[in-house]
Amino acid sequence: MSSRRGFLQSILAGAGVMASADALWARDAEIAGDAPSSKAKAKNETPHREPGAIPVETPDVPNLPFQMDGDVKEFHLIAEPVKRQIVPFKTMEVWGYNGSCPGPTIQAQQGDRLRIIFDNHLPESTTIHWHGLEIPIEMDGLPYITQKPVPPGGRFVYEFTVHQEGTYFYHSHGAMQEMMGMIGMFILHPQTPYQPRVDHDYGIILQEWAILPDSSVPNTANMEFNWLTFNGLSAPSITPLIARLGSRVRIRLVNLGMDHHPMHLHGNQFVVTGTEAGRAPESTWRRENTVLVGVAQARNIEFEAKYPGDWMLHCHLPHHMMNSMSDLLLNGAVVQDRMVMTAATNDPQALSQMQTLAKTVGFTHVHHAPIADDASSVPGFPQDAFMDMGMDEAVAKPETYGLAKNWSANMMGMMTLVRVLPPEKYDEIIALKQKAIKVEPPTTKAPEHRHE
Repeated sequence: MSSRRGFLQSILAGAGVMASADALWARDAEIAGDAPSSKAKAKNETPHREPGAIPVETPDVPNLPFQMDGDVKEFHLIAEPVKRQIVPFKTMEVWGYNGSCPGPTIQAQQGDRLRIIFDNHLPESTTIHWHGLEIPIEMDGLPYITQKPVPPGGRFVYEFTVHQEGTYFYHSHGAMQEMMGMIGMFILHPQTPYQPRVDHDYGIILQEWAILPDSSVPNTANMEFNWLTFNGLSAPSITPLIARLGSRVRIRLVNLGMDHHPMHLHGNQFVVTGTEAGRAPESTWRRENTVLVGVAQARNIEFEAKYPGDWMLHCHLPHHMMNSMSDLLLNGAVVQDRMVMTAATNDPQALSQMQTLAKTVGFTHVHHAPIADDASSVPGFPQDAFMDMGMDEAVAKPETYGLAKNWSANMMGMMTLVRVLPPEKYDEIIALKQKAIKVEPPTTKAPEHRHE
């Protein structure tokens, strides 16, 4: 990336890669009250803004807008098939909500009355369960026991008052539908703002997929998984989290899959401040560097962003730090309609195999890290040598601006970056983001960080 102009041109050229991030930023601005749309005004839609707080940002996943019907916040949620490009060379055909997988994030405030109009555009019946919410039994979403399944083309209206606060989520209560991707984050902001206040609040949904050769549809009965995602994307396509140096950061982690995930943050200690049951008393907070997020659990972590740098956040299970590029090398896999065999371990042939994949994206695969002259004579070679796939330009977006060359080469699976940036670099990326989506800068100044 030779210049900001060249960088901006590259991200605007990749409109498909940027689409979900664009929608996310625009909706976050609208929900925060920074850039209300004319459509929102026409529909009397009211942006949510918790007093003294900020909206949660779920990178690569939009927020679900609402409109006011008297004192009721009314959302419209649609279950439907979704195509999701998880990396530049792989697209899945999954199920989600409102064109997104995971589904859009619902944000409301403790004490709100909510109405969620649910339409089913799937080929089979479904329901929605509001995971962790204390609501009337009729609204719980358990097929046959609390409600009749919503048929294809059908509608059901969920309505309830929320008295809790914290990190929750919604999902289908069909097991295989869950494995097709049917989950979304549900954030309830407290009536009394949390202390200490955070300056950045992010949400990440952890999922895993079994995509068999010659298929783009998850095999929901499979017990082994070869694609791992944060918010529906696999590294290096996952949007990094950016934070201003000296700020306080909250990251909300939600897991709906078949495996537990030990989530590790490089270079920083954090405290676990909440679970899928809401905010935990401060007396129970414990200092961690790796937190286990079990199946159907949420964990909120908070830390002071006092160390500048691009710090990795990832699941520490080794196979979860890979995606199907590892299958290419170790087990054989399909690149579009071509089977790649992995019997050869000599350097030129192995590089040629990986370049077959690289050509589908449009970049050249080279050795980013050296290997020994006699590497092929060593038992066990190759392991990671040919997995480095630097595709910086293919996944460029404002949040990746300024990263070291070939930063994407060793990013695979459940990996992203928490970029703790000095104020001038943070502001530069925010400006790039605003230019990329043609949104005027917010008039509000950066929040002052303090402990109260």
